[in-house]
Amino acid sequence: TTLSFLNLVALFVSPDIDALCACKVLQALFHCDQVQYTLVPVAGWQDLGTAFMEHKDLYINCSNVDLLETLQPEEDSVFFICDTHRPVDVVNVYNDTQIKLLIKQDDDLGVPSYDDIFRDDEEDEEEGEDSGNESDGSAEPSGKRRRYDEAALVMFELAWVMSKDTKDMLWWSVIGVTDQWVHDKIPHMKYVTDIATLQRHVSRHNHRNEDEENSLSIDCMRITFEYDLRLVLYQHWSLYESICNSCYTSCSFKLWSINGQKKLQEFLADMGLPLKQVRQKFNSMDMAIKENLREVIEESANKFSMKDIRVQTFAVHFGFKNRFLASDVVHAAAALLENVEKDETPADNFIKALDCLSRYETGNLERLHLGIDLAKRKLKAIQQTVASCICTNLILSQGPFLYCHLLEGTPDVKLFSKPLALTLLCKYLLKAFVCSTRNKRCKILPLIMAAPLDVEKGTVIVLGIPPESETSDKKNFFGRAFEKAAESTSSRTLHDHFDTSVIELKMEDRGKFLDALITLLS
Repeated sequence: TTLSFLNLVALFVSPDIDALCACKVLQALFHCDQVQYTLVPVAGWQDLGTAFMEHKDLYINCSNVDLLETLQPEEDSVFFICDTHRPVDVVNVYNDTQIKLLIKQDDDLGVPSYDDIFRDDEEDEEEGEDSGNESDGSAEPSGKRRRYDEAALVMFELAWVMSKDTKDMLWWSVIGVTDQWVHDKIPHMKYVTDIATLQRHVSRHNHRNEDEENSLSIDCMRITFEYDLRLVLYQHWSLYESICNSCYTSCSFKLWSINGQKKLQEFLADMGLPLKQVRQKFNSMDMAIKENLREVIEESANKFSMKDIRVQTFAVHFGFKNRFLASDVVHAAAALLENVEKDETPADNFIKALDCLSRYETGNLERLHLGIDLAKRKLKAIQQTVASCICTNLILSQGPFLYCHLLEGTPDVKLFSKPLALTLLCKYLLKAFVCSTRNKRCKILPLIMAAPLDVEKGTVIVLGIPPESETSDKKNFFGRAFEKAAESTSSRTLHDHFDTSVIELKMEDRGKFLDALITLLS
């Protein structure tokens, strides 16, 4: 199979790291087959509608509604969809003329049969108004809906089937999978399964390159499987800063409390590392300490009930000097993508995030380092906000869910007007709350969070995440609940994000919207 039958393609990419990685793989494939394309970043449905008016033939990677109804395309338009969002709209599943879903054969979409959905009889009307195109939370086949692959992994395996896969493509798929884990979009077991799949591809590529001369080149690229530490950006930071700003260690120690700070000091003493070493940049630490650092940290972590301090991942080595873990690149790319520090357009940020995934030019490596610096600032802001919310009891139990509202004027609040940053904050905050609360019922509740979006328009961004659990399948039912609550109260909301659990809401409508949600979810 080749992609050369496509004349001119518009490639629409949503603003998340998995999508960026899938885009990189696809760009490389298009380059192989000399396919002309236009790259169009789309932040939501409004962007998509506007962009579609300009580009009629397209390849698309963002869709979980009925595309034909939304975009009203001409009959000769064909959509190729590679999307990690679930559920997939049933019309997209069963339209085989204009819509082509790029999914693996074993992907169980959990969609009812064609006859059950499109039967033309009077029974449908009697079943009530709730039968939308997306399966409702309670009606899903248990445990089936989430068996799908990340967009970057699907694209890489497409390249592999075509015998066009490269080491760069493989690295992009590793980043795509890691992104879904970092942002809590997939359960841990799915991550472990995907890592095993990728490990086989990494072994194949490394074996293939063993005899090639470029394996010794200064520009060579090596991908290695690692059983590394769950300490965020620790190789580009000081060990102390990383421990303080990693969700896993911060929540384990409860670093927002005085006792937590004492525990941290005990932990550092137990490791037997000089404080001077722990507080200086990782690159400047003594080689003798760095050699067995992971083992030393793991041994002490076990004594402090942190038995999962290490996690399966991959690292990339560019030449002799540069080494990055997959999670380093995820955090850097996400920080560049949602950078709020300069007055740059979302499209500019998109291109910078895309560039930092490439290795070919020096500028791209500099961009990656810039992304890492931005990510450190973001992670510090998240930890400070979590500590502030816990210490001032900002997390309220609203019955069926927990709720937290960040007020205008909160330090770094502008950062959290972006979905990926708010997702990460939500995840950290819920984990911290579960670690610190004594209320057993609150430990199993989901969290809804609101943060200021546009002060002049009086809008907030609202995000819902499922309960904190290592074993859960990360199903998120808030998208449908948000829609129903908005409808029933005539709240002024904008459901523009491809992730339906993120919406924009008028500040004045917050009270009635939350009341409706409480009633709906009770």
